Amino acid sequence: MKKSLLVLAGLILAMGMTNVAKAADKIAVVSVPQVVEASAQVQALKKEQQAKMQELEKWLTTVRADVDKQQTKEGKEKLIKKYDEEFLKRQESITRAYTSKLQAIDTSITATITNEAKALGYTMVIAKGVVLYGGTDITEQIMKKVK
Repeated sequence: MKKSLLVLAGLILAMGMTNVAKAADKIAVVSVPQVVEASAQVQALKKEQQAKMQELEKWLTTVRADVDKQQTKEGKEKLIKKYDEEFLKRQESITRAYTSKLQAIDTSITATITNEAKALGYTMVIAKGVVLYGGTDITEQIMKKVK
C-alpha cells in the first residue's frame, strides 16, 4: 500500500513537473532600458522636467537678486527664510509630479510588454540583462508598441 502511494505521488509530481516545463517553454526577453529610452512618453517627461528645472533656476536667479537688494542683514535673513520655504515647496511639487508621471509610464510600459508578450504567445518575460542564455528577444516588437 505504501509503495503504491509513493508511486502515485511520484507520478503526480512528474506530471506536475511536465506541466511546469510546458508552461515555461516559450520565454521572451526584453531590454527594458532600451524600451524606456525609446518611449515617447519618457522623452516628453524628460523635456517637461528640464523645462521645470530651467524655470526653477530662473526663479532662483530672481531670488538671489532680490536678496542682494536688501540693505540690512535682518532683511536678507528674513527674505532667505521666506524663499527657502518657497523653494522647498516648489521642489517637492516638481518631484511629486515627476514621480507620479513616471509611475504611470512604468505601468503603461509594463502593461504593453505583458499584452504584447501574451499576444505573441509567450508565457514568461524576463529582463534581458538577467538572462544568460535562451529566450526570444522581443524588444523590437515592444518598442514599436510603446508610445
